[in-house]
This record gives sequence, structure tokens and C-alpha cells, in this order.
Amino acid sequence: MRTQITELFGLAIYTEKSVFVGEVEDVLIDVDSKKMESLVVGKLNQELVDIKNYKGLKIPFRIIRAIGDIVLIRHLPGAFKSGNFDEV
Repeated sequence: MRTQITELFGLAIYTEKSVFVGEVEDVLIDVDSKKMESLVVGKLNQELVDIKNYKGLKIPFRIIRAIGDIVLIRHLPGAFKSGNFDEV
């Protein structure tokens, strides 16, 4: 997958099971290896977390499945608030 970093900002992030996670706010890059490390999520879906005023989340590059009109990530059961979004 190859794209310009600036094209990622503002893209919606969804899991493979169609759960909205948030929007790309920033991109963390490992300068030494010249690779993307993770995406920083802004406008986080507040239904995913128990912590009040929780505003950010980092999505590691290894769980990104595809980048196009949206960012598609692997669905990780149990990664968010228990009982939510694990079943479809």
C-alpha cells in the first residue's frame, strides 16, 4: 500500500466488522527505518472506550488492512470497551 501521508489526514477508520473507530489525525513515522509506525486517531468513537475525555488512540501499522477512501483495520475483539463490538 503506497500513498502520500497528507492524503491520510481526515480519513475515517473502520474495523473489518464495520465499526467506526475515528478519523486519522496524525501519522507517526520511524525516521530511521523510513516506515510508518502508526496512525493517530482523532474524533474517537466515544462508545469504544470507558475513559471520559479520552481523545486519542494509536493504530499500529501491522493491523491496517487497507487504505483507500477509508482506512480499514483488523477487528480486535476485546480491544475496546468490554461487551461492545465483539460480535456481529
